Amino acid sequence: MVSVDDPIVQSYILYSAILALKLLAVVILTARVRFTKKIFANEEDTALVTGKVKYDDPDVERVRRVHRNDLENIPAFWILGALYLFTRPEAACALFLFRVYTVCRILHTIVYVVRPVTQPMRAIVFLISYFIKCYMGIKVVLHFITAL
Repeated sequence: MVSVDDPIVQSYILYSAILALKLLAVVILTARVRFTKKIFANEEDTALVTGKVKYDDPDVERVRRVHRNDLENIPAFWILGALYLFTRPEAACALFLFRVYTVCRILHTIVYVVRPVTQPMRAIVFLISYFIKCYMGIKVVLHFITAL
């Protein structure tokens, strides 16, 4: 049975909260880039700061892409991670997966937006986090397929 007293569940909650805070930080990062460059998405936003509406600024779009990437990937981790808890994974393995996934998502943002570096670094951290989700999903399916 899954219980909040279980250290694996507690680690899942901890790393899920870190990832949620990371998502919120990217929102602030997007706003910072917009205000610094005085480039906004809506005309009414220019009432706060003299600026212009522009939809194709490369710096703003780069931050928006990392945000969209997070929105496409982190919720899948939350779902698969929560389901993975029901497979009664080994604590060390689960903790390793949760930690590495979280570190990879943070590094992905750093190498994509904060301190951009050439490929393959971004691809590596993305693929590691992608394969962690795949692993957890496969473990869930294999664990519960026998129950049918």
